[in-house]
Amino acid sequence: MATRGRQPVLDEIKQREILAILTVGCSRRAAARYVGCAVSTIQNTAERDQRFAEKLRRAENQHELTYLRNIQQAAKKPQYWRAAAWVLERVFPEKYARRGPEVITVDQIRQVLAQFAEIIVVEVPVAKYRQKILSRLEALTRSLYRSPQPEATDHE
Repeated sequence: MATRGRQPVLDEIKQREILAILTVGCSRRAAARYVGCAVSTIQNTAERDQRFAEKLRRAENQHELTYLRNIQQAAKKPQYWRAAAWVLERVFPEKYARRGPEVITVDQIRQVLAQFAEIIVVEVPVAKYRQKILSRLEALTRSLYRSPQPEATDHE
């Protein structure tokens, strides 16, 4: 009788346990500890099994969607206006997030640079030097328009 190779570390039961743990918001690391495997085993299984990979992706997003749905439902009620404020602060931080008294916004920096450019136009008499300074200020201002790089997500 021929052997068929090693049994998979993550059988159907362990896969379901992992998915259930991820659905409530725990990390892959917590799920791996619970079922007694390495985090890399979960990743390797997902790479070999497309169905499991899709279920894994959905489970990892499920808790986030649940929380957002709850916040959205709460925000519809006037007595829970803070839920709406919380979302606005995080989705549109430039407009709604709290700032300390000494924190300035990108728009405020742009305004200062524009005023600085006006001062240069008036105060620097030699056009060649003035243009060089203004070109550098313009490049600096353009760099402020670039959006920050998104943070990498870690599912471990």
